[in-house]
Amino acid sequence: MAMTELPSWRDTATRSAIEDFVASVTAGTDAVPVAERVAVFDNDGTLWSEKPMPTQLHYVVEQWRKRLAEDASLAARQPYTAVASGDLSWVGAAVDKHYAGDDADLKVLIGAIVEVTQGVSVHDYAESVASFYRDARHLTLGVPYSRTVYQPMVELLRFLEANGFTCYVVSAGERDFMRPMTEEYYGLPPERVVGSAYGLTYDEDTRQVRYGAALSFFDDGPEKPPRIWTRIGRRPLFAVGNSNGDMPMLDFTADNGRGLALLVHHDDDTDRGDTPYDKGAEQALAAAADRGYTVISVKDDWEQVFPTAPASTRDA
Repeated sequence: MAMTELPSWRDTATRSAIEDFVASVTAGTDAVPVAERVAVFDNDGTLWSEKPMPTQLHYVVEQWRKRLAEDASLAARQPYTAVASGDLSWVGAAVDKHYAGDDADLKVLIGAIVEVTQGVSVHDYAESVASFYRDARHLTLGVPYSRTVYQPMVELLRFLEANGFTCYVVSAGERDFMRPMTEEYYGLPPERVVGSAYGLTYDEDTRQVRYGAALSFFDDGPEKPPRIWTRIGRRPLFAVGNSNGDMPMLDFTADNGRGLALLVHHDDDTDRGDTPYDKGAEQALAAAADRGYTVISVKDDWEQVFPTAPASTRDA
């Protein structure tokens, strides 16, 4: 077993908890069968940075800007009003309100997001997203998004795989937006991506799969465990999240009997590039001890936050 493949993790109780857990489920007569070693990871804020806004929102904002250039009357309604003014605080507030239990603005936001893809073929969308990943830069760090993955988490993926785990991304982010980058950035193929999804239709005339006029489902909060079961068919043995919306997934895993649930706490005030914040994770942090979550401190547990070398060949 590869028991020392976590070079960016400090020698803390958290790292020991991970290594001890993996040893307990992979060695000896009480080892968990390889087929049952399933690990699930949230994406935004867990595998890579989500501040000042989730990466998908950055992509969508750029699409809204293009639509505004073609039809200025859109500025009369949100979120186009926010984009036209250059003040995107409404967009961020809609996400924060969702994590606080108020989805009124989130519904407006999702409706405008769906407008961007309606009628577009899955292939054209994939090309558009791949172009974004190739050219876009993180809004505050100014580097390609491939450089904003959390190096310790990528090492954790490899560590688990070396010990017989199959790893999945399970995110509120849209499935097809993540797929063009998960293999290159995380080493996870598209079939291991579970996320929110637009409705799909088949266009017989053009023989293309196209996006419909509505979101099929939003993979967050209590929706995550059913989606995990639908796509994977097993209760996870290992889970990592960072927000209130990840709590059902973490609970579903912790209740496995032998499962380990981890919660990333963005508490690093040492100017290493990861913005410290608790907003959207207050409930999870407050409940961590009672629910058996192991809290990962970005400040204390990670020696290194982001990769020092390009995580993608496109950056070379």
